[in-house]
Amino acid sequence: MPRRLRVLIVDDYPGIVKALSRQLAHEYDVVGSATDGSGLLETVRQLRPDVIVLDVNLPGVDGLKICRQITHADPQAKVIVFTGAADPELRQRALAAGACAFVDKLAPDDGLMSAIRQLEARE
Repeated sequence: MPRRLRVLIVDDYPGIVKALSRQLAHEYDVVGSATDGSGLLETVRQLRPDVIVLDVNLPGVDGLKICRQITHADPQAKVIVFTGAADPELRQRALAAGACAFVDKLAPDDGLMSAIRQLEARE
């Protein structure tokens, strides 16, 4: 049996973290979660997830800066920016910060699962 991808979920709404954890656990190993950006870089180092689902609208912290720090510390890191702001400029800034995908939380389709599957197919 192939190894399941290890996923870290970062979102400031505990309800979203819980819902995503349940949804993703059917196909992936959810290795952790966080509701803010404090200590996130260290959490990533400790847990070594294959995929980081990152909301960039975190309290008191710039999510794009965190994305940049993560991908700078580990160029192999796969960060999916998952946000309710479907702004094309934000999408470009997220990709420039090192994100490998940008998913709109409010999109009617299952964009997050699709983005993770695409990353999985590349491995």
